[in-house]
Amino acid sequence: MQTRKLILILAVLVVLAVAPVLSFAQDTLAPSFTPEQLDKLVARIALYPDALLAQVLAAATYSDQIPDAARWADQHHYLTGQALADAIQADHLPWDPSVQALLPFPSVLEMMANDMRWTTDLGNAFLSQRQDVMDAVQRERRKAKDYGYLSSNAQIIVSDGPYITIVPVHPAFIPVPYYDPAIVFFPPEPGIVIGGAIRFDFFVTIGDFFRPWGWGYCRFDWDSHVVIINNAPWRRTWINRHEYVHPYEVRQYRAGERLPERHVLHERTERERTAAREGRPRVEEHREHRSR
Repeated sequence: MQTRKLILILAVLVVLAVAPVLSFAQDTLAPSFTPEQLDKLVARIALYPDALLAQVLAAATYSDQIPDAARWADQHHYLTGQALADAIQADHLPWDPSVQALLPFPSVLEMMANDMRWTTDLGNAFLSQRQDVMDAVQRERRKAKDYGYLSSNAQIIVSDGPYITIVPVHPAFIPVPYYDPAIVFFPPEPGIVIGGAIRFDFFVTIGDFFRPWGWGYCRFDWDSHVVIINNAPWRRTWINRHEYVHPYEVRQYRAGERLPERHVLHERTERERTAAREGRPRVEEHREHRSR
């Protein structure tokens, strides 16, 4: 009897000792995606301008913060420019600056929040397979360009080099393209109007007021597979994701430091949301209503 009790005690001690090791091993096991999976994963954002794409990839690595940020962006969508930058600072928002950098883009955050599995997979892929993610973006861009869908226009400049870059014609105006991945990455069907498959009519004004969140200093070194955000290489990986802090010019507040809401909240109307989703010019219905 004593022997059985001793064996049972030893077994419990072994389990208690091994459990943290197993938990750590599971937590550090990096996910792995095939090239085909990565192509599908990046398809909906591959044609974003480079600066916006970099911010989306970085923010996706903090996927748990996206739903709250999307809600805040929706309720404060009527603020723009300096007023929006001031509101972000004044509220002491607890999210990573990469997530805050997308607050001027409610439609992008909405898209990410509405498909959290996709957002989480995108962030995990960017953490564990950054080079492969960048290669997947280039493959998708190459398809869209070779099939005639992606080209320079009044809003964007598309490069013709070995790596396809997409930059706004006017750096202060960041277009959010609308397109169907099931169309633009495949050979055109008879009757399809190629020129209208991608729309760049919806844009967000990004000026010096958003410099602290890295805007104006985000780009890709496609040849070296380096992502530059706020003029510094983004070095967050799957291994160091719990410790790494990317340099920004804004203070990163903790959840307990968030201040009470000081602004009037106006959620977007369905008309406003539809305009953004379909890449149409921005609509501000609540301003129209207040001016009557």
